Amino acid sequence: MASLSARPVTARSATPPGNPPQGGRRLPPMLPDWLRDGDDDGDGGGQGARRTRYRTIFISDAHLGTAGSNAGLLLDFLKRHECETLYLVGDIVDGWQLRKGWYWPQAHNDVVRAVLKMAKHGTRVIYIPGNHDEHFRDYVGLEFGGIELLADDVHVTADGRRLLVIHGDQFDNVVLYHKWIAFLGDGAYTLLLKSNGWVNRLRRLCGLPYWSLAAHMKKRVKNAVQFISRFEEVVAHAAAERGVDGVVCGHIHSAEIRQIGDITYYNDGDWVESCTALIEDGAGTLSIVDWAERVEREARDDRARAAKPRLVAVDGVAG
Repeated sequence: MASLSARPVTARSATPPGNPPQGGRRLPPMLPDWLRDGDDDGDGGGQGARRTRYRTIFISDAHLGTAGSNAGLLLDFLKRHECETLYLVGDIVDGWQLRKGWYWPQAHNDVVRAVLKMAKHGTRVIYIPGNHDEHFRDYVGLEFGGIELLADDVHVTADGRRLLVIHGDQFDNVVLYHKWIAFLGDGAYTLLLKSNGWVNRLRRLCGLPYWSLAAHMKKRVKNAVQFISRFEEVVAHAAAERGVDGVVCGHIHSAEIRQIGDITYYNDGDWVESCTALIEDGAGTLSIVDWAERVEREARDDRARAAKPRLVAVDGVAG
């Protein structure tokens, strides 16, 4: 089994204010088993499966370590795709919830193993920590198991555009200045996600596809809609000040591609509510993949094919 030793990388972005200086960082004495055991020759990365290839994939807000994470759909997505560069745009592991109580089912472990497998087989994996996995910010500039930890990055698309890649929590005033309110809101959101799980278990029993109660409620609440719009504008303004052509972020669990002035705003969504990713093809075109909808459409097509009557030959004559 290959060693997952930590080593410095050439970070192209500044360490966030308040982090320990490079020379004063403490390294963990050993990596946790769920990470250390990921780099093996199991099927976690789906290497034998037929895969769709993209130049770049951006995913964020998987919130592994919570019951609301749709790790099974994320694992399916990772097994069926490959890319030159994979960006993990924050909140992949939910440290807030793990501090309250340990929750780590096999599907969550398998997602980590799949990512490590991709890194082992040549994919450049860049992890930009968010607010829920902010403890990883202490190790920005280092590499673990082929995964680079950066505070942010500037991605250059195939057609030459420069995109700032950030999680986005630094532009959320509630998280930045009133963290106790964010934790309170996080508790209410967790309860909503549990309700989302109950609703979808009932829907599966009725043969209905996945549907996000949390996303539905967010779109119906006026203050949430206003917050999302304001967040997008603030992030785009910050990107313009950096002199880039666009920005890719996560954080607010709302997948979007929107032109704001001279800046193209991309949000890759999440794997709790909508199960979306942002992809870049070989020509540099970026688009959003709704994986929950894609899986349901494939299942619907399979059911339609299975229900289609077949012609049966009787005495050499099709009947």
